[in-house]
Amino acid sequence: MIVSKFGGTSVGTFEAMQRSAQIVAADKNRQLIVISATSGTTNDLVALSASNIDSTTREELLGNIEQRHLAIIERCEEEEKLKDSFYTEFSKLREHLDFVGRDKRWKDRLYAFGEMMSTKIFVEVLKQNGIDAEWLDAREIMKMDSTFGNAEPMLKSIKAKAKEHIHKGTTYLTQGFVGSDIFGNTTTLGRGGSDFSAALFAEAVGADTLEIWTDVAGVYTTDPRIVPEAFPIHEISFDEAAELSVFGGKVLHPATLKPAIRGGVNVRVASSSDPENPGTFIVKESEEKPAIRAISLRKDQTLLTVNSLQMLHQHGFLAQLFRVLAEHKISVDLVSTSEVSVALTLDTAVNAANKVELTDDVLDELREFAEVSVEENLALIALIGNDMQKTSGLGGPLFSALEQYNIRLICHGASSNNLCFLVDHKEAEGIVKMLHHKFIGKGS
Repeated sequence: MIVSKFGGTSVGTFEAMQRSAQIVAADKNRQLIVISATSGTTNDLVALSASNIDSTTREELLGNIEQRHLAIIERCEEEEKLKDSFYTEFSKLREHLDFVGRDKRWKDRLYAFGEMMSTKIFVEVLKQNGIDAEWLDAREIMKMDSTFGNAEPMLKSIKAKAKEHIHKGTTYLTQGFVGSDIFGNTTTLGRGGSDFSAALFAEAVGADTLEIWTDVAGVYTTDPRIVPEAFPIHEISFDEAAELSVFGGKVLHPATLKPAIRGGVNVRVASSSDPENPGTFIVKESEEKPAIRAISLRKDQTLLTVNSLQMLHQHGFLAQLFRVLAEHKISVDLVSTSEVSVALTLDTAVNAANKVELTDDVLDELREFAEVSVEENLALIALIGNDMQKTSGLGGPLFSALEQYNIRLICHGASSNNLCFLVDHKEAEGIVKMLHHKFIGKGS
């Protein structure tokens, strides 16, 4: 069995849906199809959830959602049936916006509209292409806890529900990103969670392969929008791909690979607009193991520095610091320590998978036992590769190349697959270009 996930751009127009449907039709083993909302819809739904939205903006956003879906529906053979279905759900969406709540539970119900609607349209496009797919409500299978907005999957429940609802030999179409808790409330996995959903489905059904169909031809050596010479990587290890996704690689959701690794599921990343291109295969062990395989960039990073003489030759300070951060659900990326201070990097980007909000409450609690400083407008650059802590002669050329830049933090040695550092966000793209040219080049 192949689980195939199609992203928003792969179902964003009627032509894109047609291409994706033809991909499904090309291999009868593609039996579980997971899709995202149409491109742009989730962004509009998030904007609609703002508590201070005015009526004019609200109507503009609703108009965008309506026109985006109607443009696809009007090209379908079952146009009238789909229009009736769309306006039924669209009316419910309007009613939902009139609800007084603005909590995360309310938002999860709102955000689920995109995936629910895209699958109802795509199932008809599949039928037009000779595929009689069964529409499946992901909320029946994708069981999560009640952490609305960023729910935690309940693996045993998901596997049991998948066994109950999904049978080999039948083609199913379902939604990424959404699920439900034990009370039946709609939940979501957080932004970019459709990849994660697909991997959880793949693990639950014991799939041989998970395909991630997107708008790029695989995983690149760096963002080609920054470095035009960047090129697709044919094969990459799970460890490298995991580091790349965590440190800013745009193709994969950071959590995607965990279920695939657990379930022994092969992963392929490919372009739905160029399906003949093999894309990138993610494997347990890659044949080639270059010291530097790729370079990633993550903007909008914050550096939190905590300084206290209590640290000097004392135990328990770090436990106290991380207890405060844990209580406020703040995820830390990189850590650097000295005798009397700790520097931590936090991902504060708007579209971060686990966006961190460094509130006054957190800072006030930290200031009860330490001096605290916060630096914003930084960028995190990560070099991803193999055996980096054992590779002689890597640090010298790297830091010689960076000698004209102010490096705020360096993290190396904790992982054999990455070397990371913080720089001013204005200099970040230039540094990525320079390092790619120096250490990776143009490929073969």
